[in-house]
Amino acid sequence: MSFFSWLFGEKEQKTEVEPTEYKGFLIYSEPKSEGGQYRINGRICKETDGELKIHHFIRSDILPAENTATELMINKAKMYIDQMGESMFN
Repeated sequence: MSFFSWLFGEKEQKTEVEPTEYKGFLIYSEPKSEGGQYRINGRICKETDGELKIHHFIRSDILPAENTATELMINKAKMYIDQMGESMFN
């Protein structure tokens, strides 16, 4: 994102992400481009009692390839789901 885009609020184009289902949760990997590398970023979602709950997931890991960041995000999200379960939404 250029300086002027940031300054004037121009948004980056988002592409539709195919989620990965894990134990009833949906994991959306959305690596964030930063200086030619990619930060682990995404969402963990679950519908409970008709309400969609969303946990935004961002980590300090920066990787050189987008596909590597996608794979690592999914693996870390699965570990987070195993550790936290639905309490991540509290």
